Amino acid sequence: MFKALREQLGRWVQAQRAGWPGLEDDRKDLLAAIGIEADQGLVAAKAVADAKPAVSRGDRFAQGLAALAAFVGREGHPRVPRPHKEPLEAVEAGPGGEEQVVVSHFALGTWLNNQKARRAKLTPGQLAQLAEHGVEWA
Repeated sequence: MFKALREQLGRWVQAQRAGWPGLEDDRKDLLAAIGIEADQGLVAAKAVADAKPAVSRGDRFAQGLAALAAFVGREGHPRVPRPHKEPLEAVEAGPGGEEQVVVSHFALGTWLNNQKARRAKLTPGQLAQLAEHGVEWA
């Protein structure tokens, strides 16, 4: 029980240190009085995470299909090992507004396993798209 409380308290302290710029001054004063201060590394990491655009379920499914299509095209079958990550290229706006190609690694094996586990929640269209790529359970 105490271990769980320590972990919860640790997560709370970390959240306070990461969210320091957004805290009210009186909260900052109270935290500082007990020795809790901002952590610039956590603040920067939180800013980067908050800056990433949210990806909708539809977009995530489209990413998964694109990764699956690339895998099937290369390997000739849809039997993706669970730990496999498929590299995907995307064009994004760079810091100066110019377009740049960014390569991300999509966790295709995990995504496909999750689709199978939640197949009752997939639409008939999504199941048909998976079947088009050779997924047998779709």
